[in-house]
Amino acid sequence: MMHGNHALLAFAAISLAACGADGNALLGTLERDRIELTAETQEPIIEAAIREGDAVTEGQLLLQLDPAAVQAQLARVRASAEQAEQRLAELVAGARREQVREARALAEGAASRATAESAEFRRIETLVGEGMLPASTLDRQRALRDGAIAEERAAKERLAEFERGTRSEVVEQAAATLAGARAQVAELELSLARHTVHAPRAGIIDALPYELGERPPRGAPVAVLLAAGQPYARVFIPEPLRASLRAGSAATVRVDGSKREWRGELRYVSSEAAFTPYYALNERDRSRLSFLAEIVLTEPEAADLPTGMPVEVTMQERPAAP
Repeated sequence: MMHGNHALLAFAAISLAACGADGNALLGTLERDRIELTAETQEPIIEAAIREGDAVTEGQLLLQLDPAAVQAQLARVRASAEQAEQRLAELVAGARREQVREARALAEGAASRATAESAEFRRIETLVGEGMLPASTLDRQRALRDGAIAEERAAKERLAEFERGTRSEVVEQAAATLAGARAQVAELELSLARHTVHAPRAGIIDALPYELGERPPRGAPVAVLLAAGQPYARVFIPEPLRASLRAGSAATVRVDGSKREWRGELRYVSSEAAFTPYYALNERDRSRLSFLAEIVLTEPEAADLPTGMPVEVTMQERPAAP
């Protein structure tokens, strides 16, 4: 369904087209691009740097939403990323020389103990065989020998690990952990930036739906901006006139309250009719269709005209393409 004001504009445009001397007179209003800036997070408004009706420049601060919650999350994630970065650097650098020397000393000590325990085992084995010591003594020494040999092997493996450096799989896993932490930091930094609303273009603040301290829901418009620059007339073109118009067609625009006529240029015509679809109408009723159109005022002085003023547009037709 159409909005009521569009329906009235279309009806007025068709009526005026039927009564006008040249058949091209159309009624409408003067408009500007309307930009709705939405809340991308549900937090209270803690700062409003502008008021309704203020002129703003591109990039100017408009509103600030409370960033405390996302700032706390960002600090935690940055700490995790720093820890992951240090861990990766440690793995890439490998063991320090002091650690290698320590591991080598431990391996040499373990080898000496294993040699000594093995020699003692052989000595006790001989004595037990001669009946000079009980068999239980040999069992105890066997356990000591085996333990010393196991410690020697572990110390040698530890030394070999230090000397070879960190395995590539471990380094890659640490690198992936760091990449994930950095991605979380980037995501939260973007979320933090979205707590600040800036003007995407120069223009006039048309509406501020929420007051300072209110918590707008996510996705709700928090500021409405009317873009600066050339205004355009929004009108409805009746079906009999539509075929003779193209983008770029010239027009004359009369604005209420302005004594002069303004040059305009057709920049857009809707491809869909504003009323009943064509296939439901007979030949007589098809003339009642209308098409939404926008005629931009091309003269620089038109930038100062107020938005919302009633306009009357006369199109300069040109023959339709064969």
